[in-house]
Amino acid sequence: MTRTTGSAAAAPPVRSFRPLAGVLTATAVSVTGTRVSAIALPWFVLATTGSATMTGLVAFAEMAPYVLVKALTGPVVDRLGPRVVSWTTDAVSAVAAGLVPLLHARGLLPFWALLVMVAVIGAMRGPGDLAKSVMVPEAADHARVPMERATGLSGVTERLASTIGPAVGGGLVALLGPLAGLAVNAATFALGSLIIALALPRGMGRPAAAPLPGAVAAPSAEADEAAGSGGYWRMFREGFAFLRSEPLLLTVIVMVGITNLLDAAFVTVLVPVWARESGNGPAAIGLTAGTMGATAVVGSLIAAAVASRLPRRTVFFVGFLLCGAPRFLVLALGAPMWAVLTVFAIGGFGSGFLNPILGAVLFERVPRHLLGRVHALGDSLAWAGIPLGGLVAGASVALIGLIPSLLVAGALYFATTTLAGLRPEWREMDRHRARGESAAVEQGPPGDADAVPEPVPAHR
Repeated sequence: MTRTTGSAAAAPPVRSFRPLAGVLTATAVSVTGTRVSAIALPWFVLATTGSATMTGLVAFAEMAPYVLVKALTGPVVDRLGPRVVSWTTDAVSAVAAGLVPLLHARGLLPFWALLVMVAVIGAMRGPGDLAKSVMVPEAADHARVPMERATGLSGVTERLASTIGPAVGGGLVALLGPLAGLAVNAATFALGSLIIALALPRGMGRPAAAPLPGAVAAPSAEADEAAGSGGYWRMFREGFAFLRSEPLLLTVIVMVGITNLLDAAFVTVLVPVWARESGNGPAAIGLTAGTMGATAVVGSLIAAAVASRLPRRTVFFVGFLLCGAPRFLVLALGAPMWAVLTVFAIGGFGSGFLNPILGAVLFERVPRHLLGRVHALGDSLAWAGIPLGGLVAGASVALIGLIPSLLVAGALYFATTTLAGLRPEWREMDRHRARGESAAVEQGPPGDADAVPEPVPAHR
């Protein structure tokens, strides 16, 4: 018998695509609503306050709880099970999101109350998003598909939702006002909760089971007891120790953390201010985001089909080169809309390859019983700068103006993604996969419970 690792688990006796379809559908609904809100909420704040700084403050109020709570709920997801965490947090988010347009319509929504509602949504979205992501490897086991294909399909789902969401959001805001977009966000949270609670097969998304020495991946009462016997902080420390021992993981976190901060500044403040000052209006926000999302879907589809045969490191950094600095530069130059859309389309195609690669590296290398807490900590550290993105961008626009802010942010994006690629840790992206594929060939075909590759050092 071989031990369970994050790279594989015992295949279920009957192949089923239902779990994967359920998780991807819930993810699509959730991301669509979030992208609608990402247009409606900043425009609502700009329309009611006229302040880029207050718009950045609202973005901070949502993302700071998102990052903090997500970091701390990894052990909770492992212990309670991702299914329970997903549908309950989405239900709470639906209530909080629905209160925003309701209270505003009744004249009962002062700015501080808006911040509270947004903070509740952010605090619930963190563990909810984590729980859906954690269920992807289990769903891939049920469907018996390679992990890169499962993460590629997850990337396609997110990108497709990221295309539909901004298009819907921009249209709703332009036609009916931002409150309509916020109401749609509440509805998608409620629908996502129902999908996870009712549509997934029984037994899907159970609490994590720690592997016992010499045991296979099949859950057991003894494994469940072992998984739940430690305290919360012991489980938290296990995840943190795992992350701390990984040089590549730390490099990824720093690089992605900086780019996430710049992306948050771009989406939450710089693009809305550009749309207002250029006279293009909220429809331009949806058009640019929708264009980028549409080509990202194409990139994700290609990644799902062929990523397992491509050099990860090369594709990863080319993708960042295409989707990073050019977006900032084209807006700063005041280019016509056709040029803006062209740059966004190319950037979207490159970005479609990023998350499938990162997701496959994470899922194939992290032990399954640590996945919730490791995923939570890694994501939260990488997302730590996102709450500051809107604040920094709002202050920067107020101090030096929109165009200098775009140029500085674009230069930082280019420097970050270029310099990080010079570090030697990135070679492990491809080296680990070669070892894993060799072990799989030597030990037997997928689905053989006694042919699980031996554990290897894990990277994100």
